[in-house]
Amino acid sequence: MEEPKIIFQDDSLFVVEKPSGWITNDATTTKDQLTLQSWLRRNFQFSINNLQFRNGIVHRLDKETSGLLIVAKTKDVFEKLQAEFKSREVQKTYTALLHGPVDKKGRIEATVGRLPWRRDRFGVMPGGRESVSEYKLIKFYPGDRGGYSLVEFHPKTGRTHQIRIHAKHIGHAIVADEFYAGRKTARNDRRWCPRLFLHASGIKFVHAETGKEVEFKSEIPSDLKTALKTLEH
Repeated sequence: MEEPKIIFQDDSLFVVEKPSGWITNDATTTKDQLTLQSWLRRNFQFSINNLQFRNGIVHRLDKETSGLLIVAKTKDVFEKLQAEFKSREVQKTYTALLHGPVDKKGRIEATVGRLPWRRDRFGVMPGGRESVSEYKLIKFYPGDRGGYSLVEFHPKTGRTHQIRIHAKHIGHAIVADEFYAGRKTARNDRRWCPRLFLHASGIKFVHAETGKEVEFKSEIPSDLKTALKTLEH
């Protein structure tokens, strides 16, 4: 299994590329699974590499989602970054492949909450929490099943499964999404795309120590590039 990769670090923080298949945080249910949190604990020495501060992990990605995560090295930086996320100052970019043709750009606003009848799933529901995502089309791949749209998402809020739920809400679920595309569709997708086609490809935030805006980008990984190549034939 591919290991996480540090793409930037200084005295304040790391920027890490998390591979698909790694869980972000430790939990009682993750005992025998690969977690970024335990990897940090084993491999690095910094002042908040402990459970009280989640070993510096400021935000999370789903297990199958690959891409960029920020890890703080000090209590002060951890708290400042958490405040930036809370006040929605952190700008995140995700790359996703959706079923069917979508508009060149759009904005999705919906209230999202945990489904009462299925506690591990979330969905658009009245009384949920406000959630907003903007998107733009990068490339459309014509083909069977209505073709596929490679899309860049810019979530303005940070709800659990937000992009996956929003994609489903507009009728264009993410490729190979076993939760939200439907079991049969996801099974067909996984014949040519090995996992959820969602990658955290960019992050921009104010550096807690320097006060300057910094930006990091991550190319989509080779497994997703290979899946796109199958659509070009």
